[in-house]
Amino acid sequence: MMKTAELNLTKEWDKTFPQSDKVNHSKVTFVNRYGITLAADLYVPKNASGKLPAIAVCGPFGAVKEQCSGLYAQTMAERGFLTIAFDPSFTGESGGEPRYMASPDINTEDFMAAVDYLSLNDRVDPDRIGIIGICGWGGMAINTAALDTRIKATVASTMYDMTRVNANGYFDSEDSEESRYQRKAALCAQRLEDYKNGSYKLGGGVIDPLPEDAPYFVKDYHDYYKTDRGYHPRSLNSNGGWNVIGCQSFMNQPILRYSNEIRSAVLVMHGDKAHSCYFGKDAYANMIKGNKYTDNKELLLIPGASHTDLYDGGKEHVIPFDKLEDFFQTNL
Repeated sequence: MMKTAELNLTKEWDKTFPQSDKVNHSKVTFVNRYGITLAADLYVPKNASGKLPAIAVCGPFGAVKEQCSGLYAQTMAERGFLTIAFDPSFTGESGGEPRYMASPDINTEDFMAAVDYLSLNDRVDPDRIGIIGICGWGGMAINTAALDTRIKATVASTMYDMTRVNANGYFDSEDSEESRYQRKAALCAQRLEDYKNGSYKLGGGVIDPLPEDAPYFVKDYHDYYKTDRGYHPRSLNSNGGWNVIGCQSFMNQPILRYSNEIRSAVLVMHGDKAHSCYFGKDAYANMIKGNKYTDNKELLLIPGASHTDLYDGGKEHVIPFDKLEDFFQTNL
């Protein structure tokens, strides 16, 4: 087993959701191939016996495992799966310096390292491992499924393609060579400022207070990250955000290039009222185009659901956990 670093892990329950009495919870760590130690919450169904199917969960992009990835993980553990919800490199309780950076490569590797951990866990059947990615980690999950043949089933929930939104802006409104050039020039200038200052400037999390004329999707984020519903002190989106230059490499590294070669099962689910729904629809269309393995691919649109409704269910409890249970039971 690779050597892990000593992390300062919170011992008390500090999640944005109540603790279940149906599962056992503990903290675990594992290391990725860059030597970064990742922190995770492990959820095991009580009174379970034998080797269990397992699921690794991560997301949203800029969130922590104490928010909705932990909710997904705990709920799926209640349904008979051994699960982990982990913090990505450079964020939350996980290691990695400097803090608050992101990388298409390293973040995909984080998911693969989680599969390493589960594959070698004595309680897990290594031939029955799946992953769930939420928001920006939905795109990472699909990218990981295209690379990691050990993964038998993948769910991308309310997904973002982080390379697309960084390169093209929201709704592809800045998809031009000139817009990208100006953005790149600003990021390069910021790099020099950071170097001179000896620290990285934060980009700011979800805006607060909320302007009256804020777009609908900004209000949607505010309602989750800046209220008791989803606020967490370690969440980048709830607080100071990523470093301004944190996502620079996403601009010219599309992550879903080989998604149409995924042979394993994939479920893409999105609220049909989510501002981000175009990411899910397009990712699914690209994944099945020319793919010889389409019978186990599915796009599920949830009527009336917004982007953050699939974080915690929203007021109508719209996360289709029965569907997720059936999907993983069928494909793991």
